[in-house]
Amino acid sequence: MRKINTRNFRLATRSTPRDVNRRIVLNLIREYQPISRAELARRMSVRRGTLTPLVRELVDSGVVFEKGTATTARGRRPTMLCVRTRGRLVVAVDVRSGRSSIALSDVGGRMLARETFDTPASPNQLADLLASEVTRLLRLHAPNGAEGCQGIGIVLPGMVDRKTGRLIYAPRLGWRDVDLRASVSARLGLKVFIESAPIACALARLWLEPEATRSVNSFAYVSVSGGIGVGLVVNGEMLRGETHTAGEFGHVSLDSSGPECVCGQRGCWEALACNAATVERYADALNGVTGSPDLALHRARVAAFPGIEDVIRRARGGEDAAVRTLVETGSHIGRGLALLVSAFNPGRIYVGGEITEAWDIVEAPMRSALMAGTIPGSAGATQVVPDSSLAEYRLLGAVALVTAPSYAALAVG
Repeated sequence: MRKINTRNFRLATRSTPRDVNRRIVLNLIREYQPISRAELARRMSVRRGTLTPLVRELVDSGVVFEKGTATTARGRRPTMLCVRTRGRLVVAVDVRSGRSSIALSDVGGRMLARETFDTPASPNQLADLLASEVTRLLRLHAPNGAEGCQGIGIVLPGMVDRKTGRLIYAPRLGWRDVDLRASVSARLGLKVFIESAPIACALARLWLEPEATRSVNSFAYVSVSGGIGVGLVVNGEMLRGETHTAGEFGHVSLDSSGPECVCGQRGCWEALACNAATVERYADALNGVTGSPDLALHRARVAAFPGIEDVIRRARGGEDAAVRTLVETGSHIGRGLALLVSAFNPGRIYVGGEITEAWDIVEAPMRSALMAGTIPGSAGATQVVPDSSLAEYRLLGAVALVTAPSYAALAVG
């Protein structure tokens, strides 16, 4: 049960039960569309007449539409209901160090246009760039321009206080305490939603792929890319913490004598298992380096290689140093996953990022480290699923930031 927060609550009103029921109907239509009124009534265990005014309100508002009729063996053919996505648009932005992406999507996550751009050096430059790019995308691809745009979702590689919309710290961008939400919204006059990458990826799974997560009510999304972040869903709700910054497992130290992390600590999960860490270890293996050289030296070595894709390609070619490097990365990933299993006992863990292209190499050492770091039996009950489409899920997560509030359970106390 959820405790009523006496510092932040909403009183129930005469319309509360109706609002709650309408939200339930909308979610059922979204998950099982196309669906008839009779099937809705069956799933809700209510009479069809009870649903009639709720469905009518959703249809009249334009959120739901009637889509033809279904074939039946006998009797009147039922009219099917679907959630309207056409003309309801979202701008999705995935900000990364180096190259970023912007896309125009409908509310269902179908991408209509997508482009990449060099990430500006400062938040103000990014806000200026997004103002021009969003305007151009809507002019080219949206018949009604900004009128049909539900909002802008921005995914960032750092800690975000979603309550205030401020970027607290993005180590790989070098940005601290930035109110990007306000600056972009002021330039465009649209609602702006901001979130960290792993939480956004978890939101994409939760809201845009309900059939994939229907069997588990609690899961984690672990993003292994330029950094490591975790999005946690507990009992169907994002776990955000007291100050809305939960999930920063990437900067939990697993080895106090390990390599220096961009956050200033040593041996963080991110410093051991992110893409740069993998490439650095590979470079050290080729150069016969042992121990933990300083961060500047590591960065110089990683700059000499195209990236983790090259390490994976060389491992596929049978190069021993590349294979050993990926095996070690798998072990480090497993050590971090053990923390998640022990602390939150998720029903499933999604691992996203370029490293999943070498899943057949990293899976065994990952599972071995996961088993070694948890109570016997708990790790075996946790399904770990690779997700190679991290870039796609970051953009889908940006879409979910805008669309999820329309489906989320209402706060009534």
